[in-house]
Amino acid sequence: MDHYTGSCLCGGIQYEINGDLEPVQICHCQQCRKAQGAALVTNIPVSTEQFSIIQGEDLLTAYESSPGKQRVFCSRCGSPIISRLESLPNVVRVRAGTLDGKPPLTLSGHAFVGSKASWWPIVDDLPQWEAGRPGN
Repeated sequence: MDHYTGSCLCGGIQYEINGDLEPVQICHCQQCRKAQGAALVTNIPVSTEQFSIIQGEDLLTAYESSPGKQRVFCSRCGSPIISRLESLPNVVRVRAGTLDGKPPLTLSGHAFVGSKASWWPIVDDLPQWEAGRPGN
């Protein structure tokens, strides 16, 4: 079984993932851009059974950005760690940029390209969805 670790910028929060990593979901919606301070967000869906906080659980702060969606971040340094949806209680979406090292990630496609940042071109051949990904 594969094992991966990750942390926030200050290192106060550390987590681990035990299992294979799903393809990265790229989201271009305005809400994600504001939450990340970037043109897009990169999420990896992970089963809650495979994800655990190993240090700094007391530093986690959750913000409900829309009904049923929580964005969870470090209260000390502000690093986004995961998001959670009430509609998917057994899944967290780990922010790919918080993983340690160089994990073997693949990309799945671009969601919400209908509201993407005008200054960030998409230059790959991955699938694109005007709104959310099918099934999410």
